[in-house]
Amino acid sequence: MSLVRRVARPMLAAIFIAGGIEALRRPGKRVEAAQPLVDKAAGPLGLPDDPELLIRANGALMVGAGAMLATGRLPRVSAAALAATLVPSTVVEYPFWAAADPEERRSQLISTVKNVGLLGGLLLAAVDTDGRPGLAYRAKMAGDSIARSARTTRREARMAAKLAGKEARLKGHQATHVLG
Repeated sequence: MSLVRRVARPMLAAIFIAGGIEALRRPGKRVEAAQPLVDKAAGPLGLPDDPELLIRANGALMVGAGAMLATGRLPRVSAAALAATLVPSTVVEYPFWAAADPEERRSQLISTVKNVGLLGGLLLAAVDTDGRPGLAYRAKMAGDSIARSARTTRREARMAAKLAGKEARLKGHQATHVLG
């Protein structure tokens, strides 16, 4: 792992670990803010309709995935999981569109934009292959290799059939000369 990744991953993960611990320890103010979102999304998504449970689960996921990203364990999966937790957290914590006070709206908008920046970093981390080819690339290369092998095998089989035909004609010709 490069030095940049070794330093950047824990830096990116730190805010999620801290936020997840806070959500686990004190979900209180988030529960009230999350209630409208939970009312709309719980049924269609098949989630429990208890906002406190969902906030604590989101916090636990943030702590776990943040720790995994920070330590470099399954960094692409953990970054994707953190990206998934960031969107509902941002909607619940920073509803700038509903703020009446212009200063509060501005503050929440800035926090939302910061979270969009974090989301961009997480998306980059989710697709970062650490210099190694990704699964899709490796699958394509394996498929190409199999196709090349199949073409080579077909070519060799045709050549062997031609050679066998020539050999049979030669043996037939030799047999006629010996007998004849």
